[in-house]
Amino acid sequence: MSEESSTKLWGGRFSEKTAVLLEKLNASITYDKRMWNEDIQGSQAYAHALKNAGLLTEEEEQAIQDGLKLVSQEWKQDEFKLLPSDEDIHTANERRLKELIGIPATKLHTGRSRNDQVVTDMRLWMRARLAKLKFYIHDLTQILVKRAKAEVGILMPGYTHLQRAQPVQWSHWLLSHAWNLKEDCDRLIQLQERVNIMPLGSGALAGNPFSINRSLLAKDLGFAKCSYNSMHAVGNRDFIAEFLFWASLCAVHLSRLAEDLILYSSKEYNFVTISDSYSTGSSLMPQKKNPDSLELIRGKAGRIYGNCCGFLMVLKGLPSTYNKDMQEDKEAMFDTYDSLKNVLQVAAGTVETLLVNEDFCAAALSPDMLATDLAYYLVRKGVAFREAHHLAGEVVALAERQNVEISSLTLQELKTISEKFEEDVLKVWDYKCSVEQYQVVGGTSTSSVMHQIHVLTEWLQITVQS
Repeated sequence: MSEESSTKLWGGRFSEKTAVLLEKLNASITYDKRMWNEDIQGSQAYAHALKNAGLLTEEEEQAIQDGLKLVSQEWKQDEFKLLPSDEDIHTANERRLKELIGIPATKLHTGRSRNDQVVTDMRLWMRARLAKLKFYIHDLTQILVKRAKAEVGILMPGYTHLQRAQPVQWSHWLLSHAWNLKEDCDRLIQLQERVNIMPLGSGALAGNPFSINRSLLAKDLGFAKCSYNSMHAVGNRDFIAEFLFWASLCAVHLSRLAEDLILYSSKEYNFVTISDSYSTGSSLMPQKKNPDSLELIRGKAGRIYGNCCGFLMVLKGLPSTYNKDMQEDKEAMFDTYDSLKNVLQVAAGTVETLLVNEDFCAAALSPDMLATDLAYYLVRKGVAFREAHHLAGEVVALAERQNVEISSLTLQELKTISEKFEEDVLKVWDYKCSVEQYQVVGGTSTSSVMHQIHVLTEWLQITVQS
């Protein structure tokens, strides 16, 4: 037997050494070593299952458990030495275990394949990281809700098509992004359920031929249940694809928040001032203060979405069960997690420390934004909405012809368009009254905003405990 065959988990039937170029392409240890803890965790539980099935003696299991603890300590203390022959984290850990305890280590892989081992490691790794991402989403949502509550009453233009549309509360804008994150968190919780299914015990594809108690094994590893079809279990990467899509959608929401704030922090708007701690300067122009924190959030969204698209292309042409193409799953998973974790933390810091410029928000309000309110005024006078909309449009046209604001038109001028206009039309030109008319659930009035804050606060309290 060649030296290479003795160190590989699969080398027995090969008579020639693996080509160096293939070794490099095949190896995943440079990135999947991040799952060293999950790999050891799975092996510890599997060793116990083998002992319960009568495939290991108590002494052999104890030796394996003790050896795995030593391997874990080496990883924790950054003392684990990788060898060129270590293809992946599974090879590395088993090789080191054999060096420490000898023959009992060679029994650990009984009935187990790297096919079910790797997907178990990934589910364990992702399960823990989803909990962390949930915390970061919760934190950012809480910051948005806290600011919304503290800053009720600040009015600003609401926009459609990037054109001033109707007056809204700054708090209502903040909460619009909080609701996006709340839905992201709800989807994450659903994803957690689908991730928490144990594939270990599926073997390469046909199952485990020994009397392994998979239900007990799942319980030992903290899984809610075990998979029901071994072929499906080893070939299933839906949970990775779903995570990548979920992360992409969450990143899109963060990107839109960032885009709003990039615009609002410009001199043209000046609605907000980004903290110096989340801004950078120019190497040429001394006066510049750039919102790089927000631009990086926006840019990372593209990277995350690219990971999702790339991995879906990997999956689309694969036959069933395990194929080596699936090795592309880990880098996409790791990179997406790292990017989204960083983005969420930076978003939280940026939003928490920014300054809202109330006077500039108010100064950006203009009477033309109340044209809809003028139509509503006529509706309350008994005019059908379509006619009221048309009449309000005529008012706007009249003001444009006279080069004045619609609020500057006299009652007599308004009456040339409709006799329904009376003295009380002057109340239409009050921005606060405009905002406060939207009392229904979901509106921008103070009562509706406070109701949103109440609902989101209750939700935050429930999710922080789950």
